[in-house]
Amino acid sequence: MDDLTSTNKMKTITWPVLTLMALCTVIGLDDIMYNFQNQGMPVITSWIIMCLLYVTPYSLMVGQLGSTFDKEGGGLSSWVRGTDGEFLGYFTAWTYWAASIPYAVDSANEIIVDLGWAVTGTKDFQDKIPTSLFAILTFVVFIVFIIVEHHFSNSMEFLSTIGGGLMIIMVILFVILAFFGLVKSGGHMATKNFGFHSIVPNFNLHYWSTVGMLIYAMNGCELVAPYVTKMKKPKTDFPKAMIALAVMTAFLTILGSFALGIYFDANHIPNDLKMNGAYYLFDMLGKQFGMGHFLLYFWAWTSLFFNCALVAVLLDAMTRMLISDTGEKYMPKFLRKKDKNGLPVNGYILTVALSSFIMILGIFLPDMNDIFNWLLNLNSIISPGVTCWIFYSFMRVRKNAKKYPSKYVYIKNDKIAWLVGLALLIVTAVATILGFAPQDVKQGTGLWWYELIINIVAVVVLIGLGAILPGIRRREVEYGVAFDKAQWIWMGILIIGSIILDIWLGSTKLPMRIALIVIEAVVALILTWLVGRRKPANATK
Repeated sequence: MDDLTSTNKMKTITWPVLTLMALCTVIGLDDIMYNFQNQGMPVITSWIIMCLLYVTPYSLMVGQLGSTFDKEGGGLSSWVRGTDGEFLGYFTAWTYWAASIPYAVDSANEIIVDLGWAVTGTKDFQDKIPTSLFAILTFVVFIVFIIVEHHFSNSMEFLSTIGGGLMIIMVILFVILAFFGLVKSGGHMATKNFGFHSIVPNFNLHYWSTVGMLIYAMNGCELVAPYVTKMKKPKTDFPKAMIALAVMTAFLTILGSFALGIYFDANHIPNDLKMNGAYYLFDMLGKQFGMGHFLLYFWAWTSLFFNCALVAVLLDAMTRMLISDTGEKYMPKFLRKKDKNGLPVNGYILTVALSSFIMILGIFLPDMNDIFNWLLNLNSIISPGVTCWIFYSFMRVRKNAKKYPSKYVYIKNDKIAWLVGLALLIVTAVATILGFAPQDVKQGTGLWWYELIINIVAVVVLIGLGAILPGIRRREVEYGVAFDKAQWIWMGILIIGSIILDIWLGSTKLPMRIALIVIEAVVALILTWLVGRRKPANATK
């Protein structure tokens, strides 16, 4: 066993391998599609700016943090815990996990969409499914995956290997075929009069409110941070890997966005491009190259395996990480309970419950496309918000560099490095706040206000619950149980009733609806606090 351990320690990761590992976590065809619908051809300029001024420094900061806290696993929460103590480390772990909830719901929704295309080859089923049935099917997906992971221990690795590998192949294939197709068509593009003026962004409020989606598309490289110390020459090899990552990301995003302009008119983008655009694209490519619907079906199954892998990882790995990483001090005992197979059963229930809550928020939207687009909008709020922790932690490390030595250092001058971290923190925080504005509906309409309200409600509940759990844990320590049965029932009624009432108010045209929602929410919170603060009737201490 000692020899085996020694052999494993000797293994190193080369910078090209690390680049490909990071690429899988950073960019995909859907990311290119989403931002193309938000900005059109000017997104090309946005990708260039992001790759130069955001992705590269962000990736290199992650490298230093991973190297600094290599003995603690290199996770985001361990970085914050190392600089600011246990509670902030716990809260970082919670927000990182909370960010996975809308992502998991979105991925489960995509599985339904993928299945529809894979079976029928058309989008007709989307017009026939009511939003309530769409939500129920998404819930069923979660239940199925919990059962699968319970009985098949290698399901996550199997799905990740197939889905991740096929996704990279299809993205590169798309870019290559698109340019061959442009030559084959004699330079014909769906986007008319393409020129330099076509890629110049209009830096208005709408543009800045879509930056969060760009960040959402390009973050995630912190997942490879633990491997920095496994490189033979981290000081030189890691920067190579991250620069190569930026170059490959630029290649896929810039050329990919231009390629989308070949097949879609950037001035008249289909409203369902985010949900169905990839299917339209591969169907057009297949017909252009004489393959019929083959590429469409191949993409459908690729996307299906990829999203299945995502749901598997988000349901299992993220839940396990949260429960095990936060320990006994802040996480209530009932959430840390595991079954005979070591699965955090109540943790799964919490994940599914919050996922169901997100689905309920979107159930009153007009159709599947609106639900799909809204979930993406919600991801572009929460995901960049969590990314802020990375820059905050980097600033704390560079503020006291002697206390936090590292094999790899990004920017030798501590003051300059701190200012770069501050700049990225401000940009990301502002993008997070502006991201609350709904993206795919007309501003000022009833639907726009409704989506704005449920954006705020979703974020407050997901993040706020993380602040409440340590208090629940303290009650367990003090009384033996957190609440009695009557308290759980009344608090559940107050919280669920408040959410339903807020959603209804958000869908009305009352002139004072924002003020009414705020007042109602405050009253509900006070009543919930009054119910929960008393000593449980069945207290054992």
